[in-house]
Amino acid sequence: MDGSAPEQVNPAGPPPGKYLGDLAVVDIAPEGDLVLRVTFNTSKETLTAAKKSKEPPTALKPTVKQGYRVQTSVLKANSGYFNRLLGDTRFVEAKAVENALQKLSLSNVKPSEADLSELPIVEINEDDEASRTANLSLAFGDLMRILHRVPITTKPLAVRYLAIIAVLADRFDCTPLVSKWLAAIKFKFPPITTQNQNRTGPALSKSFEELLRQKILVSWLLDRPLVFQPSTRELVMYGSRRWCTLFDEEDEKSEHVYTAAWWDLPSGLEQELQLRRDCILNTVSSVPSHFLSLYISPSQSRPQCKLGYTSSPSCDSFQLGVAIKFLTNRNLLSFVDFAPKSYDKFHASGPPNDYIMSDVLHIIKTLKQCPAYQIDNNHRHCDLRGRMGRILEFVEARLGGGGVGINRVEWAKDRVEASWERRHGAEDGEERVLKYTSSMSSDQRLRYGGAFAAEKLAREVFTADEWDWTAGENEGETEGISFGKWKLGEKSFPK
Repeated sequence: MDGSAPEQVNPAGPPPGKYLGDLAVVDIAPEGDLVLRVTFNTSKETLTAAKKSKEPPTALKPTVKQGYRVQTSVLKANSGYFNRLLGDTRFVEAKAVENALQKLSLSNVKPSEADLSELPIVEINEDDEASRTANLSLAFGDLMRILHRVPITTKPLAVRYLAIIAVLADRFDCTPLVSKWLAAIKFKFPPITTQNQNRTGPALSKSFEELLRQKILVSWLLDRPLVFQPSTRELVMYGSRRWCTLFDEEDEKSEHVYTAAWWDLPSGLEQELQLRRDCILNTVSSVPSHFLSLYISPSQSRPQCKLGYTSSPSCDSFQLGVAIKFLTNRNLLSFVDFAPKSYDKFHASGPPNDYIMSDVLHIIKTLKQCPAYQIDNNHRHCDLRGRMGRILEFVEARLGGGGVGINRVEWAKDRVEASWERRHGAEDGEERVLKYTSSMSSDQRLRYGGAFAAEKLAREVFTADEWDWTAGENEGETEGISFGKWKLGEKSFPK
């Protein structure tokens, strides 16, 4: 199996209860004073997908009605939604509940002893738009049990089912209590497994990406920062099929599945995660692009080969050819000539897509494999592998620690300040250029991913507009050739 565990359901259906006419009522609180009559509407697409699943829910109907006997005071104390609905008499529901309970009081009948037909009834409509599940009645019942502090009936508990409960908790404004319940049961989130794509390295399958997204949604809604930050980092590092312009036939046929809440993460998370991956890929790709531009640009007055031989220009041409051959063979670079058919073909298929859903660390590992060929034995240390190696290690180090994933506390406190969008693009209209110097790679403080300076530097590196990866090679360099303590071009001889 290459996916997450199938959706967990209670094969026996909801626990047996009583009936109010033809409405089955589940006793969440046997002595409760209120009946919730919930109508669950399931879309045709969700029903079709449920029928194809290995463990379909017990009821595959477009409309399911279910009753739940609950306690009004418990709902009002733990849910902002029910506190407004049942506590504000400006609402019809609150007024009806108040009148029904007053009628029981005048008849000297305790709600706990009253027949179901004597209790107030509140109508609720719920659809599958956010959850895309056909067994929403079971999740709603478990949510009511959590609010009433009684054990849930669905076991074992899967991440998908937990995500559905989290979505319902957010809908009914009761996430604080559900968060405490999640901490009390000590639920362990399963690890994410990747598939090896040979050429492009490890990648997420559709099912495991969905599982990862569900982890992010649950940890965001139910306040699990220690799960949230590393999970968001994983999605940034591996990418998402929702951020790609190309879908396979299966994705196109099941487009409705992507409307579930976890496929479009709330509170600006979806856009932020995509932005962070784009920024990182732009930074990584700038490393080979920078060196290619140095070899190709006609504005370079001196060759990149610093040996000063008459063969230095030939050395540059040789290294340029080696780099282009390597990058094109690994599908990290593509060419488009001036023919209209080539231009149309490029825009129809897009740029090289082999690595669009690949691990960023694998891309860096691939770049490190650039050959260390030399034009001859006199041109040692002229290869790109040596020049890019230190830079790629520096970038790789910035991907560690907590600089890539989103800090839940900071994001909830000030989304604008925490977003990379604030740093991406100069506010004064000038492009920000990151100049890589030898001090950056040698600073021991930056070796620890958890250090504040390291996280801050990671943000500076990945949100720059341009990168000068050879700035360190030119530190202290002046015109002329060094000869002892005297450099040609100085006005006087050294004393």
